[in-house]
Amino acid sequence: MAIKVLHRKPLTLAERTYILPILSGLRITLRNMIKAPVTLEYPEEKPAIPKGYRGVPTLVKDPNGREKCVSCQLCEFVCPPKAIRITPGEIVDPANAHVEKAPKDFELNMLRCIYCGLCEEVCPEQAIVLQDIYSMNSETREEIVLHKDKLYELGGTLPDAHFKWDKKKKAADEAAHGGHH
Repeated sequence: MAIKVLHRKPLTLAERTYILPILSGLRITLRNMIKAPVTLEYPEEKPAIPKGYRGVPTLVKDPNGREKCVSCQLCEFVCPPKAIRITPGEIVDPANAHVEKAPKDFELNMLRCIYCGLCEEVCPEQAIVLQDIYSMNSETREEIVLHKDKLYELGGTLPDAHFKWDKKKKAADEAAHGGHH
């Protein structure tokens, strides 16, 4: 078996000194120095949030300040990573007399949440809303498990498009008073 020897052509002076690659790199560096920066100074500057963004799930109240969550536990059952745990409780507020139960505690483990949005879709009362919050951090694991008070603080009050509870309450009041005011 014969061994074939490949002969290479000798390098030119420019190739031996790497002048062309160095000049090419300097050209890219100078071009980037002239361009406007694309880096955001987070957290002072925040990126634009696209429409339909699925952020942190929160609980919201109706315009009258009533809890919308009725502890139906559909969100708990549909949650793929089991990040939601609801402890049903009794109704304390007489303004919510048209509801059978309310959450005693609503726990949302943000370490497990995958931001899928199924909890928002399945909620019959529109009590869970995905906010545009994208940065959840804490120093301990316990702080990132959100409870009912924190979820309402993050969610706040949203307008109610259908005023379902007001209609139910009005119908119950009319039935109690025999249809007369």
